[in-house]
Amino acid sequence: MRVLVVGGGGREHALIWKLSQSPAVKKIYCAPGNAGISSLAECIPVKAEETEKLQKFAREKEIHLTVVGPEAPLSIGITDLFQENGQLIFGPCSRGARLEGSKAWAKEFMTKYNIPTAQYEIFKKPREAYRYLKDVSYPAVVKADGLAAGKGVIIAEDAREAAEAVHYIMEDRAFGAAGDSIVIEEFLRGEEVSVFAITDGETYYPLASVQDHKAIYEQDRGPNTGGMGAYSPAPILSEQLAAKVIRDIFEPLLAGLKNEGINYRGVIFGGLMITPEEKLKVLEFNVRFGDPETQVLLPLIESDLCPLLYEAARGNLQSVSPPKWSSYAAVCVILASQGYPGKYEKGKEISGLEKVSQFENAAVFHAGTSFEGNRTLTAGGRVLGLTTWDPSLKDALAKAYKMADLIDFEGKYFRKDIGHRALRRTE
Repeated sequence: MRVLVVGGGGREHALIWKLSQSPAVKKIYCAPGNAGISSLAECIPVKAEETEKLQKFAREKEIHLTVVGPEAPLSIGITDLFQENGQLIFGPCSRGARLEGSKAWAKEFMTKYNIPTAQYEIFKKPREAYRYLKDVSYPAVVKADGLAAGKGVIIAEDAREAAEAVHYIMEDRAFGAAGDSIVIEEFLRGEEVSVFAITDGETYYPLASVQDHKAIYEQDRGPNTGGMGAYSPAPILSEQLAAKVIRDIFEPLLAGLKNEGINYRGVIFGGLMITPEEKLKVLEFNVRFGDPETQVLLPLIESDLCPLLYEAARGNLQSVSPPKWSSYAAVCVILASQGYPGKYEKGKEISGLEKVSQFENAAVFHAGTSFEGNRTLTAGGRVLGLTTWDPSLKDALAKAYKMADLIDFEGKYFRKDIGHRALRRTE
């Protein structure tokens, strides 16, 4: 089987790492890929959003399955284009991708199908939003409606900060067209957890729970990033709560999508808040594998990933068994560039990668890297994802931080408290 993976970050590296272990997969291409991915797949110089070029490439190379990593190509209709041309692709159509592409649409969908979420209002004009801010309780959450690479959510402590957030998103156009409209919603207290499922629109297989760390600084302070680390499974999600996820979120979500005439084939990714009363509320839905959540999910799947994605894309997921899970815990620690998620410099040489090859049950997933001659250089805000898995989370974390000390580049930054909630809970 020939497989094309769309994207060029740590999530895509992890997907390719796992797919390359399948006896069914003979050749993997990646568009555009990165320095680490190039050791496992043939990288092609096509951007993830260049959907027509990707469709033509897949036809010319007789690709059997295309797997889409990032959300942007899904939102602009890569799946629709491939399906119109009779090509198999894993990822929802553009209508299904609105679950992530439009927070306003997603909130209205959840309300319509009784999926628990925070109270909210939607605004298309700044002056109406400013007027509303006088009546809300604080803290409050201001969200850009469209895609903002995980950075379009601002928690405002008071009316002044909320007004600044509205101005930043809608008038300064910090996220471009993603800020044409905004959602202002109640601030939920509790602990976050990410839940996933692979589905063909009818059958679905839940995946292990994950908790990621969005804030740039330790103790969850500072602006949100695309994710500074993650671990799985998340002990906060008990068996009882996992059953609630299926009953109150996955089931009504799939029923609602079907009712809307959306044939959803791909990943369901729910970001949830577990309140102190152990109630579940959906913070957001995403329509693809998470990053860095994928880096800790895939090492824990002991079975072959390829048949799951292939049969889900064909609408025949029930023909394969659910994934078999390891009893280990997995963790990912992100090494980032100084200045991220703001401005940062690229082109810093990375050293020490060869030193970590000694570690067992470990992988280095490249998120933002490039090659120049025989040197590996930084090429993004999130540079590397150091992933390890062991019988205990504590041991996995210790190994990941040993790796972090061995790898170096100018301006290297990483959080030193990944997994702190789980460690407190288990201790």
